[in-house]
Amino acid sequence: MKKILFQLLFAMFCVLPIWSQSPNPTPPNNDVVRISTSLIRLDVSVHDSKGKAVSDLRADEVDIFENGKKQQITGLRFISVAPKKPEAKDSAKDAIPVPPRVLRPENIRRTIGLVVDDLSLSFESAAYTRRALKKFVDEQMEEGDLVAIIRTGAGIGALQQFTSDRRQLYAAIERVKWNPRGMGRFGSFDPIEPTMQEMLRRGGDGSELMPDKEDLKVEREFQEGVSDFRESVFTAGTLGALKYIVNGMGELPGRKSVIMFSDGMRIFNRMEGGSFAAARILEFLKKLTAEANQKSVIFYPMDARGLEYTGFTARDALYDPNTQNDNVQQSLGSRISDRATALFDSQQGLYYLAEETGGFAYTNRNDLSAGVQKVLEDQSYYLVEYQPDDETFDADKRKFNKIDVKVTRKGASVRHRSGFFVGEEEKRIVVDLNYPTKIMRALTSPFGMNGVNVKLNALFGHSPKSGYFVHSFLHINAADLVFKKLPNGDFQANFDILAITYGDNGVPVDKNNATGSTLVKADQLERVKKDGIAYSFIFPIKQPGAYQLRVALMDRESTEVGSANQFIEVPNLKKDGITMSGIVLENVAKQDLTKTSGAQDGTASRFATAVRTFERGTVLRFGVELLNIRKKPADLQIQTRVFHDQKLVFQSQETRVDTVSISTPAGTYLHNDAIELGENLQPGDYVLQIVVLEQSGSKKKTVTSQYVQFEVVQ
Repeated sequence: MKKILFQLLFAMFCVLPIWSQSPNPTPPNNDVVRISTSLIRLDVSVHDSKGKAVSDLRADEVDIFENGKKQQITGLRFISVAPKKPEAKDSAKDAIPVPPRVLRPENIRRTIGLVVDDLSLSFESAAYTRRALKKFVDEQMEEGDLVAIIRTGAGIGALQQFTSDRRQLYAAIERVKWNPRGMGRFGSFDPIEPTMQEMLRRGGDGSELMPDKEDLKVEREFQEGVSDFRESVFTAGTLGALKYIVNGMGELPGRKSVIMFSDGMRIFNRMEGGSFAAARILEFLKKLTAEANQKSVIFYPMDARGLEYTGFTARDALYDPNTQNDNVQQSLGSRISDRATALFDSQQGLYYLAEETGGFAYTNRNDLSAGVQKVLEDQSYYLVEYQPDDETFDADKRKFNKIDVKVTRKGASVRHRSGFFVGEEEKRIVVDLNYPTKIMRALTSPFGMNGVNVKLNALFGHSPKSGYFVHSFLHINAADLVFKKLPNGDFQANFDILAITYGDNGVPVDKNNATGSTLVKADQLERVKKDGIAYSFIFPIKQPGAYQLRVALMDRESTEVGSANQFIEVPNLKKDGITMSGIVLENVAKQDLTKTSGAQDGTASRFATAVRTFERGTVLRFGVELLNIRKKPADLQIQTRVFHDQKLVFQSQETRVDTVSISTPAGTYLHNDAIELGENLQPGDYVLQIVVLEQSGSKKKTVTSQYVQFEVVQ
């Protein structure tokens, strides 16, 4: 059964042509905020007294200072990051879903990292955060948004790739839950309970508590010390995850923002007498904000606790809150005061992250979705340019350049980065990594590496004998490989491949490693470098669910590394209704229509399914397996649709499935068809969607769909 995915024999149906259409192209966004030795470009947000973005500032209304010295502005322009709202969708339950658009770098307008700090979130805050994330994906996410939902406590495997696919984001939201391994409580504060000293000093006859002040003080300081240490450990883990995310986001296009949902991050510890001591967290934060400013990433921390009540609640366990004992009254009053102080202190890190990177902190408000919307409305900005002085990048004279921007227009407020480090912080450290370290770094990165260009297409499938599996098709750009000439005149390239599947909790599930070798004749070398190499492998899947497949490839000769990753959902055939395997492709010339599928080993279909780039004027064959058809339905229809920029450009007639052909024990049906890519077809990215509509008795039609993305070239 698995062999169907690469030895598919395409039945010859009427070829359905797609000729031409006139899409509306999206203008590219080539604006990059950067710091170089010849020009400094900063992003600056300016708002009026009502909080709306100001879009008509003149250069003479802006003053920029570097280390207190006024600079000459050489450029000022307003960048409006306001993507067009997606068209209204059919809300009917049986409406056919529209596949996500292929999002290329020039189409990306906003890059948003939704970071869930589940190392700090309480049980209540996790529920509030999950609700806000779902509303963002359902209502606030717009066309041109590249988004990732990342949990700080889930490990590197959970740092998923940025995507515009809502299916992947929904799967990530399902994993946003209270983390019992973190420091989050059930609520925002631990309930007040009698201390050990209070319990020991309580009279056996129920008489009043008579605690000793010094004993209470020692016990309290010990408990606070343990709590402080535990908090600092988890906070350091959160900051480490944030630094990893920021480092990867630096290479992504568009306006880069991190919206962090957290229950706070304390910087300073309060000492006896009212003084403060800087914790090690401050140094972590300085390094993180320096990295964020260098990568042009803005932080918008959000306190997920909302507006908190710090007084007594029903969860507090008090022996006798009405006692007149002065020590007891002082103890209770002190604990209530400590709650208010702890809330204030825990927001220090949130404000610091925002102020140093040019964002804002959203605190003491209950509507997290309103806070997210406020962040989304803050994406338009001014790009301010000026020529730096000779001393700006002289590390011997200064390590940090402080930036201050002022706007003279009345009522206008401005936010910007605090500055940037120079010296060692600005240098790239080149390390000669060994093989395991280098390939694992590529594999665990959610952002993909392109030392060797690699494309991945992973297809779900099922076999009655061996169960669930994922068949992965890899296309390798052979021009990025080093081919060594052999004594006989042939050329050979050698590479290593490591693939790992991660569950949606970030834990590795399975791995596959292989050594690849490509041997070509001298007269075929240029063709192979142009067309590339196809490689495929199968992963058995033990349990249905959402997975990330990550593949890293290293050229043995150059040690260059490429990586790719893909999200894939494996449905539960015991519970779900009719579903479909992944779609297998094959590309043939029109004059070859009378021929069957390529070589019997599936070379043609394997290559086409991997590369997914086809020329106009050719025919695209495709095949898919319908699974889990338990009972022969009264009416089972199948339809082919093709989209370009989420616009329907082709739709076939609904065709009845021949239920006689269905394999009753397995409930499977193999569907093959073909479409012609017209000579006048607009080059670009397309999505092929196969839709199955099931009518059973008087019930409404149920819709099942599967899609694959491909590119049309001239």
